[in-house]
Amino acid sequence: MALPPKWYQFLVGLFASLGSVLFGYDLGVIAQVIASPSFHKEFNNPADNETGAVVSVFTGGAFIGAGVAGVLADRIGRRWTIMIGAIIFCLGGALQTGAMSLAYLYSGRLIGGLGVGVLTMIIPLYQAELAHPSIRGRVTALQQFMLGIGALSAAWISYGTYVGFSPEDNGQWRTSLGIQLLPAVVLAALILLFPESPRWLIDVGRTEEGLQTLAKLHAHGNVDDAWVRAEFEQIQESITFEHEHEASSIGELFRDKSSFRRLFLACAIQASVQMTGVSAIQYYSVDLYGLMGIAGDDTLKYQAINSVLALVAQFSCILFIDRVGRRWPLICGNLFNMVTFIIATILLAKFPPGATNNKAAAWGFIVMTWLYNISFSATNGPLSWIIPAEIFDTKTRAYGVMIATMTSFAFNTMIGQITPIAMTNIGYKFYFLFIIGNFTNAIFFWAFLPETARRPLEEMKYLFTEAPWFVPGMKQVDFETHDLENRVHEVEAKQGSVSHVEKDF
Repeated sequence: MALPPKWYQFLVGLFASLGSVLFGYDLGVIAQVIASPSFHKEFNNPADNETGAVVSVFTGGAFIGAGVAGVLADRIGRRWTIMIGAIIFCLGGALQTGAMSLAYLYSGRLIGGLGVGVLTMIIPLYQAELAHPSIRGRVTALQQFMLGIGALSAAWISYGTYVGFSPEDNGQWRTSLGIQLLPAVVLAALILLFPESPRWLIDVGRTEEGLQTLAKLHAHGNVDDAWVRAEFEQIQESITFEHEHEASSIGELFRDKSSFRRLFLACAIQASVQMTGVSAIQYYSVDLYGLMGIAGDDTLKYQAINSVLALVAQFSCILFIDRVGRRWPLICGNLFNMVTFIIATILLAKFPPGATNNKAAAWGFIVMTWLYNISFSATNGPLSWIIPAEIFDTKTRAYGVMIATMTSFAFNTMIGQITPIAMTNIGYKFYFLFIIGNFTNAIFFWAFLPETARRPLEEMKYLFTEAPWFVPGMKQVDFETHDLENRVHEVEAKQGSVSHVEKDF
């Protein structure tokens, strides 16, 4: 029995998400690395700004990598871009694992970040261009889910190496860094066995190959299937229009009002994620728990539990995101994040480290970080990849996602660099930044983000051209064209048949 089309699309997206595992693993492992006694001994007790650089140079490299991916994606295709990103990461990971000095480690972090930047930019774009509109959210949410798999693996591996190696043994941190090479090798070796984006193939003139790929994705290879013919015609018309109006340059994102609106929202979404406080918690969990008097292997154990909870939340997002939409989960997620940060800040202020031995306060702080992570992982995290990947036109999608991803890494780098310094100098007051950030995020998305769920990619232009900028009160039905559905019915009428191949799962 042939695999149902949507399951095939889902599994292709799942494999591509191995690149997201690399990012998630690094997010989880670096906290253990910079907290390991053997790491501090090897590098002569690095100062706050030096450990901050170990973290931020990675995201700085990712910022550059996202820019590189935007250019490569349109020139050599989505699959080759993924393979190049994985190979670059392998080189960076090897350098990190064998680092004999901080300069050596910085180089490996920079190159590894470059590879991750390429992968995190291109993977959700690739997934969105393969998936049926009704499951596109689930498929692109795999980016965050597999990121969670990476973070979970890192948390438990880090815990194991932290307690399993002596404080004198560099295996305490080199082992966990070296393991990250495995998924990168598998991804680089096998990605070319999977289909290329049909939209990219049609865009570069490989029209027949694009049609055959659409048929493979949606109809077991049947090029006469009504859905396949309708989507093929819609993609062709959209790309022809873009070519005729010279929509191929990055300047189109700024010249066209509809494109600029989408770019503005995509960048705002990616920046907003960092202002929820996620990177401060992920990179410096050891320091943050330490503020409540929780240290050493207990910290890593609690962080590992945190990763399990995040993975459950990310899985729930995959199950429900195409049913509940994008807009309200993002708004409510930011508001809930704000509440957890308010409570955590009160606990830190009322029970300062060293001044009290209040175990209830310490556990309250732990629970707040867990609740925050559940909220973030079910809403902000996945949606920050889903929405940018689905709102742009074919000719501007790579550049639009590129700029949005670069925005994410720019803010990520900033937070990674200032967090250890801020936590040392102002302590709990640093959390005020994230309380305000989550609140303003919620207000912004309530005011300006229209619903994009289940809408074909080629119909996004109509939504962002015709819908008002201030969206509360707008009726979604007034801005739906149903163009693809109408085309399917027309093809079925001509063929005298009905397509039953693609059913939701």
